[in-house]
Amino acid sequence: MTAPVLGKLEWRPTADVPELLAPPVREALGDIPAYAAAIDPGLADTAAFCAEYDVPMAASANCVIVLGKRAGEETYAAVMVLATDRADVNGVIRKHLGVRKISFTAQDDAVASTGMEYGGITAIGLPADWPILVDSGVTAAGLVVIGSGIRGSKLLLDSAELAKLPTATVLDLAQQ
Repeated sequence: MTAPVLGKLEWRPTADVPELLAPPVREALGDIPAYAAAIDPGLADTAAFCAEYDVPMAASANCVIVLGKRAGEETYAAVMVLATDRADVNGVIRKHLGVRKISFTAQDDAVASTGMEYGGITAIGLPADWPILVDSGVTAAGLVVIGSGIRGSKLLLDSAELAKLPTATVLDLAQQ
């Protein structure tokens, strides 16, 4: 595989650099064609990452973990939106999940529930029963940079691959 060029990073096939992936991500990647690049962990947050490595915000997708509650039941879900957008958590996402209350998951809970580092959490490798809600803008973006499960690297893949994840649903999630 010839590595794509995006930003100032050396992208390598994930099979060649398994150490750049959190264990749940490495296990779940399977046949998804993806590349990984090492980054400074202190620059894992999207704005700092994009500025340092010349990656456009429109080519970076963020994953946030939300927790919905209804009648004593809790539902975790992953939400993928482009870095240029904000997810409509209290509108579209809450209604889609059928929950009464919804909030961003606390950092400690997100880390414990995913087995990934905060700032590196990604949709690939999440618990098998979690819904993954992918904004239609992400799936239309082409190549996107996402988390790798750790703060010290990023993944690059065709955004259409996110829609193929077993529990993925593509919706219009970005706030207007």
